[in-house]
Amino acid sequence: MSTVVSFADRLRAQFPEGIVDVAEPRGEVTLDVAPEDWHATCRTLRDGFGFEQLMDLCGVDYLGYGSDEWDTADVSSEGFSRGVEGRGPGRFKWGEEPTGEGATAGRRYAVVLHLLSMQHNQRIRVRCFMADDTLPVVRSVVDLWPGLNWFEREAFDMYGMLFEGHPDLRRILTDYGFVGHPFRKDFPLIGNVEVRYDNERQRVVYEPVTSVEPRVLVPRVIRDDARYGTAAGEARDMRPGSAGRAMRSVPSSTEAKE
Repeated sequence: MSTVVSFADRLRAQFPEGIVDVAEPRGEVTLDVAPEDWHATCRTLRDGFGFEQLMDLCGVDYLGYGSDEWDTADVSSEGFSRGVEGRGPGRFKWGEEPTGEGATAGRRYAVVLHLLSMQHNQRIRVRCFMADDTLPVVRSVVDLWPGLNWFEREAFDMYGMLFEGHPDLRRILTDYGFVGHPFRKDFPLIGNVEVRYDNERQRVVYEPVTSVEPRVLVPRVIRDDARYGTAAGEARDMRPGSAGRAMRSVPSSTEAKE
């Protein structure tokens, strides 16, 4: 852990404008940087800290982050009301908007980079929040790690994130006519169009989704777990003086015969 602490101190000294966080007890180090410092920070991590190996780059949509779909009411045969009602992230039809609390302005979309230094046996997670939620843009780092080409294209395709300076920023998983970005929290889980073959037109047609209800990602019924009641009963029986009461509650052999 001392190695992790010293590494975190070096990061704070090198990037005073950034935020360094160490997750205990795993010792995972995260560096948050501003969009304007993204490329320069990545270059310094590669050339000055020895992070020559790219592990992963992904996008994150923090819309609804920290909100809970579960109600505080007791469990019943109908489940939790908030688990089956409302329009949480993804649980709504095309054209509708999610309900509930959203992310703070300028803190919704983030690009996350995972790096490995083989020479120092050290890992780091670098995160950058996009400044504009309506048009999330950050500079590409393909020139630093060429293998990021398809990773940034995937983040563009799934989240609509733009990487300035990318040599070939276009969709990589969805088709060319796809509308929207599937991994955004304001994209409905049922999709926006359904595909079917039309016998009259003799071709495949795309139509707005009408036959599928919004999906619910939480169970409608939560079974009661008897382990908690059993543990509470055992704790009660182990209290001082409870043994005698427990023995008196057991019928004697004579009483049992009668």
